[in-house]
This record gives sequence, structure tokens and C-alpha cells, in this order.
Amino acid sequence: MAPIRKECDYLVIGGGSGGLASGRRASGQHGAKVIAIESNRLGGTCVNVGCVPKKVTWNAAALAEAIHESKSYGFSVKETAPFDWTTFVYKRAAYVKRLNGIYASNLEKDHVEYIHGRAHMLNNHEVEVVLNDGSKETINAKKILVATGGHPAPPPGIPGSELGINSDGFFELEKQPKKIALVGAGYIAVEMAGMMNALGSETHLFIRHDKFLRTFDPMIQDVSTAEYERLGVIIHKNSTQTKVEKGDKEGWLKLHYKDFNGEGVLDIDCLLWGIGRAPEVEDLGLEKAGVKQGPKGHVIVDDYQNTNVENIYAIGDVCGKAELTPVAIAAGRQLANRLFGGPQFSNAHLNYSNIPSVVFAHPEAGTIGLTEPAAREKYGDENIKVYYSAFTDMYYSMMEARDKAPTRYKIVCQGEEEKVVGMHIIGRGSAEILQGFGVAVKMGARKRDLDSCVAIHPTAAEELVTMK
Repeated sequence: MAPIRKECDYLVIGGGSGGLASGRRASGQHGAKVIAIESNRLGGTCVNVGCVPKKVTWNAAALAEAIHESKSYGFSVKETAPFDWTTFVYKRAAYVKRLNGIYASNLEKDHVEYIHGRAHMLNNHEVEVVLNDGSKETINAKKILVATGGHPAPPPGIPGSELGINSDGFFELEKQPKKIALVGAGYIAVEMAGMMNALGSETHLFIRHDKFLRTFDPMIQDVSTAEYERLGVIIHKNSTQTKVEKGDKEGWLKLHYKDFNGEGVLDIDCLLWGIGRAPEVEDLGLEKAGVKQGPKGHVIVDDYQNTNVENIYAIGDVCGKAELTPVAIAAGRQLANRLFGGPQFSNAHLNYSNIPSVVFAHPEAGTIGLTEPAAREKYGDENIKVYYSAFTDMYYSMMEARDKAPTRYKIVCQGEEEKVVGMHIIGRGSAEILQGFGVAVKMGARKRDLDSCVAIHPTAAEELVTMK
């Protein structure tokens, strides 16, 4: 049977948040004929094995912490059973499945045709799609968007590394690990280590240097690392892993490693590799379409999401720049506006400067703009002034000193006008706080603009408008 042939104005390869946002904007608002292709579940990494189930798990961890902390406020909360991981995982999966359905419904509402299959480019206009039953469809598209996202980087080439799991596998765990080792120092490993520790698992975090979150401001690195140690996460600094083998007990592993204390062997029932991500470009056929890629496989684009091929574009994690779901969504919508929205959108594109970001660690940490070292390097020491505040959130006022988590804020200002070029915060509620202050920084706020805002008292965020 000959392959079915279809035509469209805009073919979106990848059913993640960014690709679907672009496709829906092109079809629903601008009337383009759009087809979206996804080989897995709708919603991509964020909905299925990323932001959404991660935040649900973080919420559970936060509740576990609140139960413990409630004693300081006079409550006597008696847990009659340990955390019910099985029920929690079942409900989390049901929530994700519900979101998958919402994504499908929204595509239908915006008249985007959805094809479940694996796409492979034949040239710069034709894409072959292999469907679930093995049959094929060929689509001829005027414009093609590559929005395939990424996947966890493969584990290191050491014996037995395949015995571990990655962040995708974390969300498939049917039982809560009793003793887990996480390898990595970025968002994924740090967030999951904090969650598992709060939920009661013995947690070991292996990092290559002496601090984690090393792309963040040094203040956040220092405070986060120290706080994890206070909370009981066992951090193996300056570490490498040499071998993984099956343990003496069913389902357990032995992790051989070296760290600042020397060589060791750790018995664990879960090993998670959180050592970065790679672009999802396997079997995509980019070379057949003539699309250029970077040394790690990322699709090379300009400020307008254009590839080197005139009618092919790319957004999101597959480009390797600011790998955050809201970035992909914003870039995708701006691209659809420019391609299909008429002359008024001829210059539409996402401005990648001053993108706020939060790591859901314990406590949360947020950043926007330049770190202090980056600002000093860019503008010179003499043109930088830093405002800093270290305090204890009132939430902890009823607790013993040993149970109080830190709060630290830093504002990096440049020039005589003291324009805010960086803001870095760590403490309770940092995610919600930074979303609001991010608007001010994006608008070019100066220190005196922050000072002019009357404080909301008593809050932690008021420190950001009262620093001297």
C-alpha cells in the first residue's frame, strides 16, 4: 500500500509545550493549516517526565517538611503510616494523563491535525511519518518547525552504568527507594535529591566539584550546598564513579566511587544519573534537509529561530539555549506570529535576555540576569554595586536555631543609574517572588525603582525593596 500523502502550511515535529503552542497559534489565531507530529505522549518532557510531575513531587516533599515543622507551632501530628509512595505515584500519573487529554482537546479546538508517529525528514519540504501500525504517511509542508526537545544524556561509560536510571525512569519508580544515589550537580539531580531526602529516603548526592548549581550565582551555590548538608543529604564532593554492580540483596546495587574522602563502595537500591540532557534528533533526518547542527547535535538557529534552511525553524531544548518550557512556548508563539500573522509581526521574536529561572531545591532558589561575577566581567568592578541581605524568614521564628532554613537575597546593579542587571534569591517562596520581580528587571528597573515601592509587611520579599 502506497504511503498516504498530505500537505500543510506548517508542520510541527514534536508535541511538547513549545511545538504545540506554536502550532496552535498558527492555526487558531492566524488560520494556517497545521499538522503536529508526536511519537510519545502529548506535552513533551515538561508534562510527562519533567516540570509537572517534578513539582507535584516537590509539593509532597514540602508537605513532609511542614508536618515536621508544625510541631514548633504547637501541633501534634502523628503519622500512622509512612508516606504512601504507591498511592502518590498513581495519583500523579492520573493527573499527567488528564493533562495529555487536555493537550489533545486543545489541538482539536484550534484545528490542528495531530498524528501520532515518528517523523523523518526526506528533504527540506517532505517528511515521512511512521505510524504505530508501521504504515507510513508523507507530508509536504511549506514550513517545518523542529520542536523535538531533548532526552536525558546517556550514563557515563563505566562498567554497570546501565543498572542506574535517569530522570525519566524516576517517574516510573513503583516503590520509594530506601537509599538512593544521585549523580549530577544541576537542576535535575539537586531537585530530586532534595525531594527524596524530605520524603525520608537516605539520599547521597555525587558532584564533581565542591558545590552544585554551578551556573547560578556563587551565593546560591554556597547557601544551597550548605543547606542540603544541614538537612541530611550526604554530599560526595569532588567525586567520580568507577563501577556499578548488582548488590547482595535483590534489587540493590553497589556503587564504586572516589570522592574527597578517598575510595568507597555504597550499597543502594536506586542509582539515578542526572548528568545533563541531549537534543532529541536521532533518526530525524536533519542532514537530508541540510539543517546544520552544533557539536552536541543541537539545531543551530539565529535570534528569530531560523535554521540555515529557509523554510525550516527550530525552538526549545533541541536548540540548546535557555532550556526551559516557558522559553519554548514564548519562542514558538512569536515564531508563529512572524510566519503567519501578517506585516505587523514581521519582527516578532523572543528576547532571550533576562529570563527568570527557579530551581525547586530546598529551599527554592531563583535567578534572573547576570551573576555577580558575570556582571563584574562585563561591566568592570568599578561599575557594579551589590546589595545583599541575609535573614531568617519569620516562618522559622517559632523554631529552634538548628531547624531554621536560610534566606539570602542579592541585587546586582550597574552604573550610576544602578540599573538592576541581576537578582538572585534563595529561601521560602522564591519562585513566586521572582515571577513578580522578574517583570521589573525585564522592564529595566533601577535600584531606586525598587526603593520607591512600599514594602508589604511582614513578608520576606519586602527585603528586596528595603535593601541599603
